[in-house]
Amino acid sequence: MPPAHILNAPTRLMKNLGYGEDYQYDPDTTDGFSGADYFPDDMDHETYYQPTRNGYEAQTSERLRHWAALRARRRSG
Repeated sequence: MPPAHILNAPTRLMKNLGYGEDYQYDPDTTDGFSGADYFPDDMDHETYYQPTRNGYEAQTSERLRHWAALRARRRSG
């Protein structure tokens, strides 16, 4: 079961139980990226996609680096 704070709270009871509490919706943040990480603490971060420097993958690579920097900044401060 996922943590309650990342689940929708469609009823008052669910809201009172903490569902959706302090959830950061990416489009509502200044950068459009909350940096939230919902994986278990003891789970290593896996990389499943390594973009090449070809075509649009170069832009994808830059965007992934940007998001990693934002996530690191949010974790440190």
